[in-house]
Amino acid sequence: MKNAIEGFGENVFGLPVMEARLSAPTFASLKKTIDTGSMLDASIADEVAESMKEWAMEKGVTHYTHWFQPLTGATAEKHDSFIFPDFKGGIVTAFSGEELIQGEPDASSFPSGGLRATFEARGYTGWDPTSPAFIKYADAGAATLCIPTVFCGYNGEALDKKTPLLRSMKVLSEQTVRLGKLFGIDCGDTMAKATLGSEQEYFLLDQDLYAERPDLQQTGRTLFGKASCKHQQLDDHYFGSITTRVAAFMADLDSELWKLGVPAKTRHNEVCPAQFELAPVFETLNVSVDHNMITMEVLRTTAEKHGFVCLLHEKPFAGVNGSGKHNNWSISGPDGKNWLKPGDNPHENAKFMTIIVALMKAVDTHADLLRSSVATAGNDHRLGANEAPPAIVSVFLGDQLTDVVEQIEAGGASSSKEGGSIHLGVDLLPKLPRGNTDRNRTSPFAFVGNRFEFRAVGSNQSPAGANIVLNTIVAEAFDEICTELEAAVAEGKEFNAALQEILAAAIKQHKRILFNGDGYTDEWLDEAAKLGLPNLVSTPEALEVLNTQKAKDVFAKYGVLSNEELESRYNTYKETYETLIAIEASAAADIAKTMIIPAAVTAITEYSVVPAVAGISGEMSSLLEQVVSGVAALEAVGEPAGQVAAMNGLRASVDALEALVPADLWPMPTYAEMLFI
Repeated sequence: MKNAIEGFGENVFGLPVMEARLSAPTFASLKKTIDTGSMLDASIADEVAESMKEWAMEKGVTHYTHWFQPLTGATAEKHDSFIFPDFKGGIVTAFSGEELIQGEPDASSFPSGGLRATFEARGYTGWDPTSPAFIKYADAGAATLCIPTVFCGYNGEALDKKTPLLRSMKVLSEQTVRLGKLFGIDCGDTMAKATLGSEQEYFLLDQDLYAERPDLQQTGRTLFGKASCKHQQLDDHYFGSITTRVAAFMADLDSELWKLGVPAKTRHNEVCPAQFELAPVFETLNVSVDHNMITMEVLRTTAEKHGFVCLLHEKPFAGVNGSGKHNNWSISGPDGKNWLKPGDNPHENAKFMTIIVALMKAVDTHADLLRSSVATAGNDHRLGANEAPPAIVSVFLGDQLTDVVEQIEAGGASSSKEGGSIHLGVDLLPKLPRGNTDRNRTSPFAFVGNRFEFRAVGSNQSPAGANIVLNTIVAEAFDEICTELEAAVAEGKEFNAALQEILAAAIKQHKRILFNGDGYTDEWLDEAAKLGLPNLVSTPEALEVLNTQKAKDVFAKYGVLSNEELESRYNTYKETYETLIAIEASAAADIAKTMIIPAAVTAITEYSVVPAVAGISGEMSSLLEQVVSGVAALEAVGEPAGQVAAMNGLRASVDALEALVPADLWPMPTYAEMLFI
């Protein structure tokens, strides 16, 4: 069927292109690999590579790259041309199956957390056939064929985010299929698939203003800035009319994303002025992650064409909404149905409620690990206010599902709050109407009708990390529930009775994770502490979770990350955090010394000759002394916690000074200038 959007996927070597260009046996073999996760038949690689090359060259492509996702959190690429000498003084174009399947980038210059030494340079990239290749165009007309790949070291160590993501998807599929079989769903070798729709929030800033803010250029956020008198207090920007200039940018953005097969669907003004959101339709999880990484790059390049800079930092402006990446996660069973969508009969509802309880079990058992997956310097500024969830991980089910869970714990559900009395069938579980929850903006992990929305992922993060954890811990919960259920049935216990007993026990053990209220209140902080829920406020304490035996055991048990690979992530993320804080501290001191202090001295000098403003001059002098001492205090500390505290103190003095220094003397664009495009 012809796409309604002209050009959708035109720069993607996807299934329609492959079916048209590959022989029937090769296409069937490749599609089987994509659909079932079976091993790629290397004998078809040459045909696929030649077809991919010919298609790409018809579109002006001269180079290809293995496009991968190292532990930097960004993407990486090394371009090779298709040309090859013919040894007669000329060239031919060539692209072999071997080149398609495997590449050898230098592995020593990427973060490895100790897995690779500088002198151990060899690394490998390996083609991920489940994520389609795409063409990336540059303004100068250069076109590159990007082939999504994994990235590993010489000894097979995962040096990227995609390898453990694919491993976690595999183990989740295995356990989901196993659960399905217990409910009479056996679809042969068809895989279950985790799915994801990754919303993306971002800010737009004029390039000219960005050029005058060294803090934004070097750190991605404003290290100083007094709140604008008007910002988001009136709630008049959210879903408001989109200005002509921004609408033109959004239209261009959608067009570019659609060409790359990214199903961008929703666009709107977000809560804070200059803040916006893009949301795609859900896809298979690893493809959705790839598409989100593409989206972040296209956001930046498209913004540049329109005279903007796209800010993806989690908290570029203090005191207003930050930006997240709401992680809409679900499971598509081997039958192709969304298993987080309540069914039309008691049997389907039994499966649905089993999954709900398994998710409660997974999140309660590994709340600390889930929190660690979103631990970054930027996210530390965002979590806990302005619609960002708190650091305490809890599960929101809404009143109706919570009521059903409580009934199961008490011995079997027989009614629904919204639906009244219902037919039980044989599974002791009620029929549940769709749209059965409200939305809780303060909940980190909320059920929203047919998926769970993990709201704590930061806007600048790859979605891979959070989903590696989520897939793995849910697989473990499925595994343990299936093991109990299989053993009970083998002992002769009736299936539905055994299921009721197992679910009731799991609910009793893990119900503390449920919270439907306001996650920002002090009462919840106190209650969560009494319940024993972890409250890991800062990145350093959240990252320590990766060193726990519990974390090592769950990743190693399911082959997602070895102990050495997990340790490498801890080392990498810890070093990244410390480096970013050090950069911020250095930038803050430099800006204060070379821009803020000179401006304050000039203002004080001008005011000192006017007796009527002597009071303001004195106040500025006092604040200037605080700034000078604040810089000294900041430069005297060398560890991250002290640097963060010193930066906060220095900022308070600078922001107070900004309120007094004449506007024509203040050396940087203000919040009022930047937030209103």
